Amino acid sequence: MGLDQREGREGAVTETLVRTEVASAIATITLDSPGNRNALSSVLVAQLRQALAEAAADASVRAVVLTHTGGTFCAGGDLKEALGRGLSPEEATAEGTRAMTDLMGAMLETAKPIVTVVDGHVRAGGFGLLGAADIALAGPNATFALTESRLGLAPSMISLVLLPKMSARASGRYFLTGETFSAANAEESGIVSRAVDSADDLADELERVCEGIRKASPQGLAASKALTAAGVLADFRSSADARAAESAALFASDDAREGMTAFLSKRRPSWDASAS
Repeated sequence: MGLDQREGREGAVTETLVRTEVASAIATITLDSPGNRNALSSVLVAQLRQALAEAAADASVRAVVLTHTGGTFCAGGDLKEALGRGLSPEEATAEGTRAMTDLMGAMLETAKPIVTVVDGHVRAGGFGLLGAADIALAGPNATFALTESRLGLAPSMISLVLLPKMSARASGRYFLTGETFSAANAEESGIVSRAVDSADDLADELERVCEGIRKASPQGLAASKALTAAGVLADFRSSADARAAESAALFASDDAREGMTAFLSKRRPSWDASAS
């Protein structure tokens, strides 16, 4: 099979949207669908789940680095792709919620450390991948925005992994305003572990993190991750169903229909009282 193709479940050739390279005990998993801003299509999600499972099962792998190509780390769910497969908006929303829940759960439960490296835009479900990681590094081109409130929604599912890591003041601001903020702001708020000013600094910081991980035993890493992820994972398991129900109700609301219609039509929603 060529590098750019993968055989699907029924023998059909599917484009490879997630690439994995293993070197020096690190499995680097790259989201490689820049044409749709690395949105979480059904194909990308399936390939990412497979890549994470393979890295978890590979005895030569000590840690996973999750990164991206293009100017966006991840833009969240791919509603257009789901609708194109014939799903209703409600079905597409439910599928996206399940996929996001499964991905975050898989990352939290993986015994090996997961390091995200972002140097582009992080939106919607991209925060879920960032929040579920053990360590998050951000480069100079990274921007962040939790815009759900502007669409009549809330960051319900991703709150499961974001709220335990963000300061109360930061979540109170960014969940509510939907404003865009920088990598430095993301570091201050607890969303990322470290923000750096250049691509070279980002590479150097990643190497320092990986070198530290290489010095640790697999048992030590697994036990240490279990300690640091225990609280988040417990809340995740107990609250995931409630947050999924909340998300579904919001997506089915009149406000959400108005927000999404306005967004797609590139107009202001009816409730926008801003001066800009």
